[in-house]
Amino acid sequence: MQPPIPTGTVLQNRYRVLQVLGQGGFGRTYLAEDQGRFNERCALKEFIPPQGSDYSLNKARELFQREAAILYQIHHPQIPQFRAIFEENQRLFLVQDYVEGKTYRALLNERKLRGFAFSEAEILQLIQQLLPVLAHIHGKNIIHRDIAPDNIMLRQQDNLPVLIDFGVVKEIATRVHAADEAPTTVGKLGYAPSEQIQTGRAYPSSDLYALAVTALVLMTGREPQELYDDRDLTWNWQRWITLSPGFAQVLTRMLSYRPGDRYQSVGELVQALQMLISPPAISHTPPPAPSLVPPASSLSSTPVSKSVTPKSDVSQMQTIAVGRRPNPVSTYSRPSSSRQTPPPVIPTPQESSVWENPWAVIAIGAGLATVTGIAAWAIVSAILNTSQPTPVPLPTPVPTVVPTPSPDASPSPEPTPSPSPAQPVEYSQRLDLPATGETTTVEGALQANEAIVYIIPIEQGQTLSVTLDGEGVLLSVLAPDRQPVNDSANRVLAWQGTLDTTGEYLVRLSPLQGVSSSNYRLSLSLEAVPTPSPTPSPSPPPPAEPTIDTQVLNPPLGPQGTQVSDQASDVRIKRYLVNAQLGQVLNAELLQGAVTLNIRYPDGQLVENASGIVTWSSQISVPGDYQIDVIATQPTDFTLHVSLLGVPLPPPLPPVGQ
Repeated sequence: MQPPIPTGTVLQNRYRVLQVLGQGGFGRTYLAEDQGRFNERCALKEFIPPQGSDYSLNKARELFQREAAILYQIHHPQIPQFRAIFEENQRLFLVQDYVEGKTYRALLNERKLRGFAFSEAEILQLIQQLLPVLAHIHGKNIIHRDIAPDNIMLRQQDNLPVLIDFGVVKEIATRVHAADEAPTTVGKLGYAPSEQIQTGRAYPSSDLYALAVTALVLMTGREPQELYDDRDLTWNWQRWITLSPGFAQVLTRMLSYRPGDRYQSVGELVQALQMLISPPAISHTPPPAPSLVPPASSLSSTPVSKSVTPKSDVSQMQTIAVGRRPNPVSTYSRPSSSRQTPPPVIPTPQESSVWENPWAVIAIGAGLATVTGIAAWAIVSAILNTSQPTPVPLPTPVPTVVPTPSPDASPSPEPTPSPSPAQPVEYSQRLDLPATGETTTVEGALQANEAIVYIIPIEQGQTLSVTLDGEGVLLSVLAPDRQPVNDSANRVLAWQGTLDTTGEYLVRLSPLQGVSSSNYRLSLSLEAVPTPSPTPSPSPPPPAEPTIDTQVLNPPLGPQGTQVSDQASDVRIKRYLVNAQLGQVLNAELLQGAVTLNIRYPDGQLVENASGIVTWSSQISVPGDYQIDVIATQPTDFTLHVSLLGVPLPPPLPPVGQ
């Protein structure tokens, strides 16, 4: 790779280089001044084509022009605006707006120094602010390909997240190298899904996968390698953080191994998040069934019995398709009408001139009536018996398919993919290291489903140092009980420590998720006397406990609430007491000041996921005086808004009999 451009160099007689902002495998990013725009600051992204191949250089120029034309179409306030492209000294440059602020990686590192990470509420807000950006680029068939905390900036001027460092330059490099039959991975290992790492293909769901990994990293303060179990191909972040069930379910689906099991678009994810914020009211009343027997007032809460035992003055025995309303006037007649009037086969008694004996007429009429009644009863019974199977579903509301919404394949897709790799294979090798500090080096290669364990006998008090070189492989140092010796010895690139137990220690190497194969170089050394190392205990004495300044707030009911301003510092905590009753919603939001909030229950215990936050809202399940603490590391002025919503619910009634 060519050396960096010296500071002060002017490119194209316009862009003066100020400093190098970052460097990767495909080029660098510079901060520059645009002398053609009143020295406005801009970002120069340099792509260095592979050397020694005219075809690669020409191919890179062609793809660079094509991808720049795509970026030119993006106009979104949370994406740095594309300005220009140019070539100089066989280097390709892309000019974009410069974003002043901090990356979320830098923000996370600052918080970790203070002992906390991002809260669920903050990350939910971050995702909601980034989804419109992803919807915009996905609508133009553009995939970011490289979403990670390093590529999301909190812009200083408006505190909005900005997507930077599109994977365009990496995609160009991939295509160029692919033309030379040397494919290159696009995306960060651990953040990019398997289809992007293995095949280079990316979909909208690939960006959503990387966004979910980013969310977990920001909330746990742990890297993807610590959260992902490459043995079982599962994400095990639950040991580091507890999330609300709904949000955990959304992240689980975003992290599905197979692209088809994830949300397929930003729109689907937005709908799922809206269900978390404002779930729709669930109606327990089944939809009304189509009326099959008029009038409608004849149906009651037990429609089956009504259809089986109809009134004698109405003909209900129509045979029609289920769900189809019959005509008000039936055009389909059955012998069932004989239940209403007897068949007209009985001679009228007035025609006595035919019969000479009136008693004979009466006897004959009675006999005919009896026979006719029996025949009519038989006909009606036959009709009722033959039509019994059909009216079963007539008036029933058939709720069997209503309460089982099946648009989703499953509410929480299983993380184990169906095309899972072969059964993991683990090799072992014994290493006897000299206790002189001399370095021993071993080299090898691992496939996707392989791991290797180096067994090292170590005495108590000896110091072990391990360093790993090679992309796509991580190491873990395990104690004789096969557990990591400490939290910093699991899935890392290097480790050093003094061991306090005699036994056989293990150094286990395994590849990252999505890496098909990787070479590695492992360096190990063992010393009998521990080398001086920074002690984990802080050298300065702990600072004095800060004082707590308590104030009672009585915000009026309603969103307007109460707004207070004061100052907090490292020696003074400002505490506000707010009485909240059962069923009310308590809101606290920092409007100004580089401070954070801790929310405590009336008994003084911290509320779950309510430490080191800037905004909080929750429905009260434990009534009493809630404590809102304003925390600062130095004297800082702040403005806090507190509100109470809703009418208190009455206390639950005691059980019957007490």
